Amino acid sequence: MAQVLNHNSKISSIQKEIELLRSFIIGIAGKDEEGEYKPEFVKRILKAPQEKPKYTFRNKQDFITQLRKN
Repeated sequence: MAQVLNHNSKISSIQKEIELLRSFIIGIAGKDEEGEYKPEFVKRILKAPQEKPKYTFRNKQDFITQLRKN
């Protein structure tokens, strides 16, 4: 039982380290010559390619219509 608790503690420690590393990497990815981006924005942008598109635009009128709705 002690081994299981020790194992879970190590896993928890590794998970915290991974979270810190992700935060660090996002912080670096969010910097450019003009300044820094908010970490939330960087996370959202990095996730965007994995998400399914919400809208499909067939022409410029469809695009303008969707812009005006939002």
